[in-house]
Amino acid sequence: MYSQIASNKRNSVLLITVFIVLIIALGYIFDQIYGQGSYGGVVLAVLFSLGMTSVSYFAGDKIALATSGAKLMEHDANKYVYHLVENLCITAGLPAPKIYLIEDASINAFATGRKPELSSIAITRGAIDKLTNEELEGVIAHELSHVQNYDIRFMTLVAVMVGAIAIMSDIFMRTRIFGGRRSNDREGGGQLGLILLIVGIILAILSPLIAELIKLAISRRREYLADASGSLLTRYPEGLASALEKIAMENQPLRTASKATAHLFIASPFGSGKKFANLFSTHPPIEERIKRLRDLLGQA
Repeated sequence: MYSQIASNKRNSVLLITVFIVLIIALGYIFDQIYGQGSYGGVVLAVLFSLGMTSVSYFAGDKIALATSGAKLMEHDANKYVYHLVENLCITAGLPAPKIYLIEDASINAFATGRKPELSSIAITRGAIDKLTNEELEGVIAHELSHVQNYDIRFMTLVAVMVGAIAIMSDIFMRTRIFGGRRSNDREGGGQLGLILLIVGIILAILSPLIAELIKLAISRRREYLADASGSLLTRYPEGLASALEKIAMENQPLRTASKATAHLFIASPFGSGKKFANLFSTHPPIEERIKRLRDLLGQA
């Protein structure tokens, strides 16, 4: 399990590095084609993306909870769930999060909050009613692992980069369409200027798609990491594997499912889609997650 956690962390860092390279490449192409006068536009684009993401960073947990229809769960309303969460937090050395209930028959849950001290966990009624003690413990341990691993903060950084790339690409294309003049034209850049222009256009068109695919890949990596970390916390991977099996068999979408918050849930709130759709899913295939968890059992 330690090996899988380390592998997922390395791969996540690698994908972030690709993001940074994309942003630097776009900035360089901008500067070379339009000259230093337009570089300020790139800076403004990045600052705009940072500003928009800051809103989601500081208020994103409240927005996610409200969007999903989650209501704060009182201790006396469900002592069983409270004690389950508290025991796992003691084991993990984490402060106890606020616990929310989503009145929905589907089996699902998510965690939010930019740091452990401000974290919250939302659990559906279906998860509480349909999962056994070990299965629910596995689900909660998975969500606590997201908190412990600072996944929400990490994915916020990814969102900043995706936004920056999309806005920079849009500015590049709009400038070309509405008559921007290249510095290389004025300086007689010739063939080099033409090559840079072609590369810039290709990069501007493909970068947003590449960035989105990288974001989805990172999200899937973080799910694998939380699966491994959660299993390490409970010392019982079969609990989470069995819970994921029930989710896959039921295949019931969440009534309040939203693309904006889909990546937060333990499984896609839209239910299972076609195999081709997995490429654009924020979650890895449940079958693969179950296989990996049971492989951990075989290695124990």
